[in-house]
Amino acid sequence: MTPAAGSTVDHPFFARVWPIVAAHETEAVRALRRENLAGLSGRVLEIGAGVGTNFANYPRSVSQVVAVEPEPRLAAHARAAAADAPVPVVVKAETAEVFSDGEPFDAAVCSLVLCSVRDAAGVLRRVHSLLKPGGQLRYLEHVASAGARGRLQRLADATLWPRLFGNCHTHRDTERAIADAGFEVHTSRREWTLPAWAPLPVSELALGRATRA
Repeated sequence: MTPAAGSTVDHPFFARVWPIVAAHETEAVRALRRENLAGLSGRVLEIGAGVGTNFANYPRSVSQVVAVEPEPRLAAHARAAAADAPVPVVVKAETAEVFSDGEPFDAAVCSLVLCSVRDAAGVLRRVHSLLKPGGQLRYLEHVASAGARGRLQRLADATLWPRLFGNCHTHRDTERAIADAGFEVHTSRREWTLPAWAPLPVSELALGRATRA
C-alpha cells in the first residue's frame, strides 16, 4: 500500500506502522504473494516495494529485481531486505512516474500499491512503457467490493483511511485501470484474506496476470 507521486513521498505515520503490519501478514496473504511471483524470470520491475516483503519470494530464475519505493523510510527497510534476497535486488527511492531505465523489463509486479498511488492510470501507463512487448504484469491488489462492503469502502476512503494508511483508497476499480492502460488480462480471481463478514475494507484482493498487448 505504498503511495507514489512526484519523486518521493513523505508519510511518517504510515512508515512507522507498515513495517509492523507487514511483519504480521496473514498466511493467506503470504501465500498469495508467493503465487503472484511464481514462475517469473529475467529482469523484474517491482512498483511500491514497501519494506521488501516480496523479496524473499522471488524465484532464482529472476536475474534482477529493480524495486521502486518512494517513501525514504520504507526504502531503507527495503534495502535491508534486499541484502538477504535470493536474487539481486536494487532499490530505487523514487516513484514510478519519474523512474526510467535503459533496458526494458521482462515483467512488472504490483503488490498492494495501486490502491494508494495518486494516479493509478498514469502509473500503469508508465509500467506498460517500461515492459518488453509481451511482458507480464503480475498484480495482487485491493479492489472495490460490491454491496455493503463497497459502501464501507467508500466511507473509509472519504474519511480517515487514506490519511492513516499512506493514501490507500479501498474502492478502486483497479482491474479496469489495468485494461485501460493497454494490458490484456489473462487470469484473474478474487480472494478473501479475512472472513467476508469481517468489517475491514481491504479484505478482498484481486490476483491476476496480464501482458503488454
